[in-house]
Amino acid sequence: MIATPQDHQFAADLAHKTGVALMEVRAKLVSGGITHYDLKDAGDAAAEAIIAAELAAHRPNDAVLSEEAADDRARLDAERIWIIDPVDGTREFAEPPRVDWAVHIALVSNGEPIAGAVALPAEDLVLSTADAPELPAAVDGPPRVIVSRTRRPPAAVMLAEKLGADYMEMGSAGAKAMAVVRGQCDIYAHSGGQYEWDNCAPVAVALAAGLHCSRLDGSPMLYNNPDVYLPDLLICRPEWADKCLDILASSEL
Repeated sequence: MIATPQDHQFAADLAHKTGVALMEVRAKLVSGGITHYDLKDAGDAAAEAIIAAELAAHRPNDAVLSEEAADDRARLDAERIWIIDPVDGTREFAEPPRVDWAVHIALVSNGEPIAGAVALPAEDLVLSTADAPELPAAVDGPPRVIVSRTRRPPAAVMLAEKLGADYMEMGSAGAKAMAVVRGQCDIYAHSGGQYEWDNCAPVAVALAAGLHCSRLDGSPMLYNNPDVYLPDLLICRPEWADKCLDILASSEL
């Protein structure tokens, strides 16, 4: 099954609408002196409510898998599944004025992401399959490997060491993936474990932009599994894919 033009646009519009609402929640609650933890909860709840309502109204026959909702196992037999992360990077969301957090909206069929959008609300930006991003030209110099600001996954460390790469630090998974799409870095390798909602929409957008997306062993990223845990991920510019996979294949990760 392929996505319709309306599916692509719906994902982009929903990511944007949710992002706008999150910025309003952030501004109101911060001005009221709310705590960091309450802001995280308020953001998750507001975003989940908007997305659930929009999907129920406009895609009532599709299944949904969301980080912030109970897992309805009927999705396993569905032809179309929306995989959602209402706020990817709640810690960064709750640390104004940080911009490295995102909203993930993706549509999956037969295990493959067929439409998707990632909103970066604090930058007033949505990247989506509705208008596939154009990958910027490669830059001269060593590759840039993006990692979390709090930890460096072993896969990223290994690639950086073998490739003589520079590190770039950023928060959420969606923000990291979109940094590769936007040409801000070259390689995003994660080996610390994620869930399907953490990378489904980013992978949809990255594939549309012409990036390489796979597991660390080169196998495809497949979604709507009974177990939604995904141990690892590689998103990189196509010119680095073979070298990265060769390095990872020779490792003991």
